[in-house]
Amino acid sequence: MDKKILLYKKRIIRELYFGGQLPLSDLSERLRKSLPLTTRILNELIKDGLVIESGFAASTGGRKPVTYSLKRDMMYVVAVAMDQLVTRIVLMNLSNEYVTEAEKFELALAGNPEALPELADSIEEFLTGLTIDRSKIIGIGIGMPGFVDAASGINYTFMQTNGQPINEYISRRVKLPVFIDNDSSVIALAELRFGAANRKKSAMVINASWGVGLGLIINGELFRGHDGFAGEFSHIPLFLNNKMCNCGKMGCLETESSLLVVIEKVRKELKEGKPSVLNGLALDGIEQAWEEIAAAAARGDKLAVKLLSEAAYNIGRGVAILIHILNPEIVILSGRGSSAGRIWMAPIQQALNEHCIPRLCENTEIKISGFGYHAELIGAAVLVMEHYEMAFSGKIPAFTRAV
Repeated sequence: MDKKILLYKKRIIRELYFGGQLPLSDLSERLRKSLPLTTRILNELIKDGLVIESGFAASTGGRKPVTYSLKRDMMYVVAVAMDQLVTRIVLMNLSNEYVTEAEKFELALAGNPEALPELADSIEEFLTGLTIDRSKIIGIGIGMPGFVDAASGINYTFMQTNGQPINEYISRRVKLPVFIDNDSSVIALAELRFGAANRKKSAMVINASWGVGLGLIINGELFRGHDGFAGEFSHIPLFLNNKMCNCGKMGCLETESSLLVVIEKVRKELKEGKPSVLNGLALDGIEQAWEEIAAAAARGDKLAVKLLSEAAYNIGRGVAILIHILNPEIVILSGRGSSAGRIWMAPIQQALNEHCIPRLCENTEIKISGFGYHAELIGAAVLVMEHYEMAFSGKIPAFTRAV
């Protein structure tokens, strides 16, 4: 097939993934190609069984235009969401629906020289267990913590490869295109394309997890910074608490606001005999501990609410600094921690009331993500589709700074 025609097909599939149901005129405009050429490519995709007519668009007068959408379960992506301790993997269709159950396995990243081979083995095992043909999988998107240079495929914090791109290593193992990015950037992609930041020109997406990450959206696009490391929100030095952060510095925001800190404080206060519905629970593994604490807070447990509120207030102090610099339209709390829901809202707002100039924050919306813990998996799928035009015939794309 002519490479230009293949490229146009990929562009239409990409636009339909992000746009849902679109009429011919919109597709032509987005491709910047003539209506006859767009019609030809669209008809080929319909013949291929990848695109279907899906109804009629709204009309301000005259005949309603036909809309087109992707045919469900014809193409797939593999989404991988990592944190420092746990990795999740799922197969998704191009409607962002889980085709398989999300599988979860422990994979410690810090101090683990075998982390990358173990990740590649787990992905290959997952692919081997699928009942669909691997040729229907567009690619694999991976969100991971650390200083990730998505353009070069290097994570400077975890999974050291002596300069070999992580995406190339995994791609050679599984014979599929692989794309990586920082977990908070991936979560921001999910919110930008399908979530609370959709159609927003400027947004800050807080990834509340074992650390406190940040994805920045500026002028309607994900902002990664010069080297791809923008958004290290955790490491704003806010406290004189003499607490060592994982980054090696003292007093970082993370030391008073991460979910790990919340869990540590809960355990400490329970040992001191503080009353709580959490008394008597094991709270051994950190995932189980967080789920129990979030559930207790949702039931109004005084201890859980107090400690979560303290963490939220501290996050709000950090957000106040960023609002003074960026003046965003919306701040979204996403990621694992957002499962605690609206408990975060009042303390964050209180911190803004105390630490932010009113004129700067009065029109900034604070919102809890509707994606919750699923945000990183959705964002990993988005990451694949952001680069879909580059993935020809299963080859690894040549990354450039322009991505």
